[in-house]
Amino acid sequence: MPTQIRIAYPWLDRAGRLSRFKLAVFLLALAPGLWFTAAYALDQLGGKPLTAYLHAMGDWSVRFLILSLAVTPMRRIANAPKLILVRRMLGLTALAYALFHFTLYIVDQKFDLARVASEIVFRIYLTIGFAGLLGLTVLGVTSTDGMIRRLGKAWPRLHRLVYLLTALALLHFFLQSKIDVSKPVFWSGLFLALMGWRLMHHLKVPSTPLPLLGLSLAAGLATAGLEAAWYALATGVPAGAVLAANLDFAYDIRPAWWVLGVVILIVPLNLWQNRTTSGGRGPVARPARTVKA
Repeated sequence: MPTQIRIAYPWLDRAGRLSRFKLAVFLLALAPGLWFTAAYALDQLGGKPLTAYLHAMGDWSVRFLILSLAVTPMRRIANAPKLILVRRMLGLTALAYALFHFTLYIVDQKFDLARVASEIVFRIYLTIGFAGLLGLTVLGVTSTDGMIRRLGKAWPRLHRLVYLLTALALLHFFLQSKIDVSKPVFWSGLFLALMGWRLMHHLKVPSTPLPLLGLSLAAGLATAGLEAAWYALATGVPAGAVLAANLDFAYDIRPAWWVLGVVILIVPLNLWQNRTTSGGRGPVARPARTVKA
């Protein structure tokens, strides 16, 4: 008899049962693409709808990439081991949005593949973006259980490239944003916070409220510094002026404050988790259980 092929639907657990958590994340992953597709079809994306559609898909690729990197810190900080169940899904969602982003770019170039190739070679921000896309594709292809077994100890080393690929994606985001880089600055600030947590973990700094508060403050300051450095190098605006703008709330709130506001939320979350797991007796260190995706 022929071998029966089992399809691993993303909303099922390993036993083939419906996982409400995975289904919810899967639907949330689909939502931005469906919304922008509908908005494009109904001509609700402004004067340049295809350009807006293209950029939105690229933006969401970066967001899901950052979310995938947030899984490991959050499962430890919040003692939520089940988050690991959706890490692969979030990474593949980031790849799917990136591929769709690139497809829309080809459509925008009227399917002139020679021109697309030329633009990738001669425009540095497209070169960087395409390199990131190729890297994400490699990680996507090697994310199956079979490839994990086949690659063995080489698999973790290969997939650590996600940090470099995220940096490339963010640099591509900066370069294509041109004048207003508030969005890439914000997401870069969150990336710096996630990498800061990984450094803390490597140095065996505990994920307790005080170190996490320090991490949130450092992430906010690093984001302000990144924004100032970018404008100084790219536009010649004095770094001091950009840093001073972070203290002027009359016009808007700079990305550094948004990063601080988001990252500092992990402090009360960690306090609540400690109180819950210790029955109100104070922090108790509990290792997160490993759950395969």
